[in-house]
Amino acid sequence: MPTYVTLLNYTEQGISTVESSPNRIESAKELAADLDGEFKAFYLTFGQYDGVAIVEFPDDETAAEYALTIGKGGNAQTETLKAFTEDEFRDIAENLA
Repeated sequence: MPTYVTLLNYTEQGISTVESSPNRIESAKELAADLDGEFKAFYLTFGQYDGVAIVEFPDDETAAEYALTIGKGGNAQTETLKAFTEDEFRDIAENLA
């Protein structure tokens, strides 16, 4: 299943209720499962982004639905990146020759 890296920033609403954030992570895990995906990991981060989530979904459309649903909650803004494993990268690079 394709992997997606979601970069998160708390909105004003999200940071004002940050104590509820662990419950929102559980809801995000349930949403991923409902969309036939898998929530792999969450990291609280310092710097440009407040958090990073690693998720897997069957396809880009499902990943987009997930990101839009998370954003619709109003607690975080997201930026989603499609990620390729090292093996996938090696296959891509081999085809460049």
